[in-house]
Amino acid sequence: MGDDAKLPLDSWHRAQGARMVGFAGYEMPIQYEGIMAEHLWTREAAGLFDVSHMGQLQLIGEGAAEALEAVVPGDISALKPGRMRYTLLLAPDGGILDDLMVTNTGRHLYLVVNGATKHADIAYLRSNLPDSVALKHLEGEGLLALQGPKAAEALAQLDIKGFEDGWPAPGDLYFMQSAPCLWGDVPLGISRSGYTGEDGFEISVPAAHTEALAEALVALDAVKPIGLGARDSLRLEAGLPLYGHDLTPETLPVEAGLNFALSKKRRESADFAGAERILAQYPDKADRLRVGLIVEGRQPVREGAVVVDDSGAEIGQVTSGGFSPTLQQPIAMAYVPASLAAPGTQIALQQRGKPFTGTVTPMPFVPQNYHRPPKS
Repeated sequence: MGDDAKLPLDSWHRAQGARMVGFAGYEMPIQYEGIMAEHLWTREAAGLFDVSHMGQLQLIGEGAAEALEAVVPGDISALKPGRMRYTLLLAPDGGILDDLMVTNTGRHLYLVVNGATKHADIAYLRSNLPDSVALKHLEGEGLLALQGPKAAEALAQLDIKGFEDGWPAPGDLYFMQSAPCLWGDVPLGISRSGYTGEDGFEISVPAAHTEALAEALVALDAVKPIGLGARDSLRLEAGLPLYGHDLTPETLPVEAGLNFALSKKRRESADFAGAERILAQYPDKADRLRVGLIVEGRQPVREGAVVVDDSGAEIGQVTSGGFSPTLQQPIAMAYVPASLAAPGTQIALQQRGKPFTGTVTPMPFVPQNYHRPPKS
């Protein structure tokens, strides 16, 4: 799947009535019946998202976890088979080049990186990994995300089994767990994860079988195809940053509110790219911080709106914004001076010269609904 390539489901989306837009070198479905309806459907049932534009990579070879740790701040070598971790790909100066998911499959590391950055990520990883670690780009795989409170119930109707003894079936996974599975004789990689704040699964499937799997899922009463528009409004309500918008190479992890991605062991070893600059901000010494805003009125502020002080001078930026279908009011994420980041603080905004008022509010805006193990 190179630039301007077609997704495995390109013609399927069109047959489903999708409105397609250009994104990350592909034509992608932005919506089918409408963003609001699709958003609310995912919150109450199950939505099927095509995320095949994302980069699926394997790191193979002795010492792959330790080698990856040179450019990410997560404790990858401690990941047990079937476990996954959110982490950050870091530039030499500590800036964020991408955010990604890393899974220990028991045989190799499996990475999912953002679609718009995958080719740059691959080049950067190759230049930083030793020759003993091979990087394989899984261009022949589709990636589907089934998200929502009825996702597990829907997936159970497809009779997908654990790949072999010792690996769980999909319904037995908890949030941030993964397993190889079989749908008939089709091998799938399934993780209980996603980027909507809801329970759900991401399913890696051979490209040739992607359409059959999508058809089998949307044939179920609980499942409808959902476009990128609702994926964006869902992740915004969940308080999740979007790379290229809320995270950029100019962003450091602490100011982005991603302290959890800096594991204790790695902070102590301080042997990852940009560690000195990053740890100088840890845990609460950043000059600016990513915050959530509830915006007064009905009109949303969008990326590019600015945070201003009493004199009208720009002191921060809105990086994501939209109308929340769940809360029925506009919400946004912005970078503001650390002195203005406390919940309840009123923030002055300007969009195309028009003033708006935001109130700092804790994220997520809508409670996350992940399927976690029961507390003992």
